[in-house]
Amino acid sequence: MHPWAFRARFRRTAFGWKGSKLAIERIHEALAEICAVARHDSASAAEGAVLFLEKLSPALNQIDSYSGALGNATYSAVQGLVPIISSAPVDAAVRKKWLDRLFEAIQEDDPPYIESLGEHWGALCADPSLASHWADQLLPLMQHVMADRRKGTYAYAKSGTLCYSALFHAGRFDELL
Repeated sequence: MHPWAFRARFRRTAFGWKGSKLAIERIHEALAEICAVARHDSASAAEGAVLFLEKLSPALNQIDSYSGALGNATYSAVQGLVPIISSAPVDAAVRKKWLDRLFEAIQEDDPPYIESLGEHWGALCADPSLASHWADQLLPLMQHVMADRRKGTYAYAKSGTLCYSALFHAGRFDELL
């Protein structure tokens, strides 16, 4: 396991109310560290990317991010880390553990700094059969949410985008529609 320097900097509530500028600097440092490792060990870099995404929201949740700069930095971080994770040459068991950890991080994402990760869920699965497995897990909840919406009830699930992305990457287009 790589000794990630960012691990200590991204502990829960690590940044105070006015810590936006420092948090953005730390995000850039973490991305640079992960990208440097990716040049010679893509699997370790992907493990680091998963760890970073798990730690991101809990570390930033006390910051007043009214300017939007922090949201832009976290969005860019997600966009930069998705290819590292999705292209990592790991076996299915490791990828499944990563997806379980990322799913939990998305569910606990408040404020929503890593919500755009759901748009890439199918790509993170890296295999249509794994994407189909996730779609099977998430689809019953989404069908329930959609039924409630048809009744006029407000309904929402954080896993909606994940489900749609998994369906798309699994090639299950009829169900997606």
